[in-house]
Amino acid sequence: MDLSTSTALVTGANRGFGRALAAELLARGATVYAGARNPDQVDLPGAKPIALDITDPASVAAAAAATGDVTVLINNAGSNTGADLLAADPADIRREMDTHYFGTLSVVRGFAPQIAECGGGVILNVLSGLSWVSFPEIGAYCAAKSAEWSLTNALRVQLADRGIRVAGLHVGYMDTDMVRDIDAAKSDPADIARIAVDGIADGAYEILADNAARQAKAALSGDLSVLYPQLP
Repeated sequence: MDLSTSTALVTGANRGFGRALAAELLARGATVYAGARNPDQVDLPGAKPIALDITDPASVAAAAAATGDVTVLINNAGSNTGADLLAADPADIRREMDTHYFGTLSVVRGFAPQIAECGGGVILNVLSGLSWVSFPEIGAYCAAKSAEWSLTNALRVQLADRGIRVAGLHVGYMDTDMVRDIDAAKSDPADIARIAVDGIADGAYEILADNAARQAKAALSGDLSVLYPQLP
């Protein structure tokens, strides 16, 4: 895919990984809409700020109406409430699903017709190694990412005949505000953005961006005790 002739929309582009994705696309010559709930927070030269709250259908519809030329959609906007499934406030658990599952679906439904009308293109959903393995202490996030992975699989089949390739990016921890309190090895968001955009350009359906993602996928074919050694 020639990104220099593409118009991309990146959700959650005002900081962290979303900003890195927008910067990488701009560096390759793409026109970039930087979606954010508060577009005034977008400080990336060359990007076009656009108001977009993925959990608000009216906001999604307004963003779609304000564009018209998007051929690359990157669903990056996310949340991390730190909610477990047994003790957390149910509102936090719903927030994870509203963001990662229903929010992603809302944006796809809002922009897929536009991408098809422009001759086709790519949708990239930013998933996680936690799409495949669940940590109980953040079980709500893991469940939402698993649901988003399933959504990605369904949509890639459903949208293929409209000329839209739906890809998934699986990655472990990145050095962003979302995981600033986690003590673990973290990738540079700029490096992962480069890998992700390479995948878009190369026509990949699944992008495993680091060892954590590759190990999580490989473990799926093994015994359950590989993923969950704490089980009796």
